[in-house]
Amino acid sequence: MRDEPEFTLDARLAADTHFVGDLQLSRVLLMDDARFAWLVLVPRRASLRELTDLGTAAQQALLAEVNRCARALQTLFAPDKLNIAALGNVVAQLHLHVIARFASDVAWPRPVWGFGDRAPYASDACGVRLQALRRALEIPGT
Repeated sequence: MRDEPEFTLDARLAADTHFVGDLQLSRVLLMDDARFAWLVLVPRRASLRELTDLGTAAQQALLAEVNRCARALQTLFAPDKLNIAALGNVVAQLHLHVIARFASDVAWPRPVWGFGDRAPYASDACGVRLQALRRALEIPGT
């Protein structure tokens, strides 16, 4: 039996996010932009680029985790709209964005990608946001 390569988070995702926790399949990250309630899910499997690189069962598991994150954002923020996307044009590693959008946000109705200057979280605000997300996602031990 050959060894499978280990999961490694893309360096750009690591630099641009805060660790929320691990679900069964995915690592959940908070985008470091306080203008938006923005989660990123990254399946913890090596060398994935496309959703179709996952088998059917893993695709279904990922969708269930996207739904879990979407429900958490709806519960915490009551957004006007949820944006859910997998682009990968800049970061090739498979990852899905789940973003709570509001008609009052600075990018509305345009996409959030590349809009204006990122507003990193202040340390205390980030801690509060991470704890709220962990509770809403029922991530134990974090």
